[in-house]
Amino acid sequence: MSTPEVKTEAYNGLVEVTASLPAEAYYDPQQHELELQRIWYRNWIYVCRSSELAKARAFRTFELGRQSVLLVRDDQGVLQAFHNTCRHRGAALCREHEGRLRTGAIVCPYHAWIYDLQGNLLRTSSKCTPSGFDVADYPLYRVSVREWSGFVFIAFTDRPPPFERLFDLPLNRLDAWNMGALAVGHVLTKDMQCNWKIFWENYNECLHCPGVHPQLSSLVPIYGRGLLEERDDPNWSEHAADPDPKYKGGLRAGAASWSLNGDLTGVAFPNLSEEDRKLAHLYMTGLPSVFIVGHVDYVRVVRLRPLGPERTELRVEYLFSPETLARPGLDLSNVIQFTNTVMTEDAEVCELNQRGLHALPHAGGVLMPEEYVVRQLHEWVRSELARP
Repeated sequence: MSTPEVKTEAYNGLVEVTASLPAEAYYDPQQHELELQRIWYRNWIYVCRSSELAKARAFRTFELGRQSVLLVRDDQGVLQAFHNTCRHRGAALCREHEGRLRTGAIVCPYHAWIYDLQGNLLRTSSKCTPSGFDVADYPLYRVSVREWSGFVFIAFTDRPPPFERLFDLPLNRLDAWNMGALAVGHVLTKDMQCNWKIFWENYNECLHCPGVHPQLSSLVPIYGRGLLEERDDPNWSEHAADPDPKYKGGLRAGAASWSLNGDLTGVAFPNLSEEDRKLAHLYMTGLPSVFIVGHVDYVRVVRLRPLGPERTELRVEYLFSPETLARPGLDLSNVIQFTNTVMTEDAEVCELNQRGLHALPHAGGVLMPEEYVVRQLHEWVRSELARP
């Protein structure tokens, strides 16, 4: 079969042979440590919903690489974040993953140094203090923290990139979903045996969709053609006037949301534009840790956390309106089973991808035209690793 002539005007795809990242970038321990230091410890990372730390003195810890963060809501309602490390001799401050402090203080379980909830050292347990010792010189090590639309983000640097640039769309693009008012209705967590970049690559292309996601490809017909968008097809202009979803994107005729039967499960968000309602999935991507998908009746939040060179935690949170969750006899399985299936299929092929990378002759792969967003991901990774 001859290859169709590529019309480069307004065509999204790659038109030149492009190499992927080298295979060792997905399993080499030194590469993994470098990425932790230059990517994960220097960018905003999604941790959890603000509702998990809603009450005063609520706390939780979060681990990333060899770093442990303690988040606590102070008595004034301000969320504070610190390294989970005592300034005395470095003991971990909290043994528990989450809970609520009994008093308005953080007490080290080793030598009982006491800090207030703003991280200031109040007193030590010693009978006296050495000359020149001042409690003001030993506050907890701060971690940058930001709450946005009901989400909690941290950054290990005191000079993180501007939060407004975290996502690939403006922060207000999902305002119509009123995410700060939504509640978690279901959580899926998986320990994937793959490098974190493998999952992001899978996320950024749909060549795999026809063979891996039969239900999704039926619901979103353009995915069934192995394409993400209309202009991923080199011959898109031949169908420019055809409104069929298999050319334009969006759901199949008669479907309203991402679910097993295409029906709504929750109360539809009232302020969505007609375009957003028709498309039924608006993605916002915040590398390296999160993407958010606004559907017609729920929001899906996917968080990645690297656990090692070849292990990544996948956490999927499903957010619904209070009106939806208050419905008598509510059954979320129409949504949960559908999307859990899609996410599980993705996890399985990511693990398949990882296993094949260790072949002795495989130095690296090659990208196909439809994988132009994968190339953008690779360029982002390279630029982050090169950033001073």
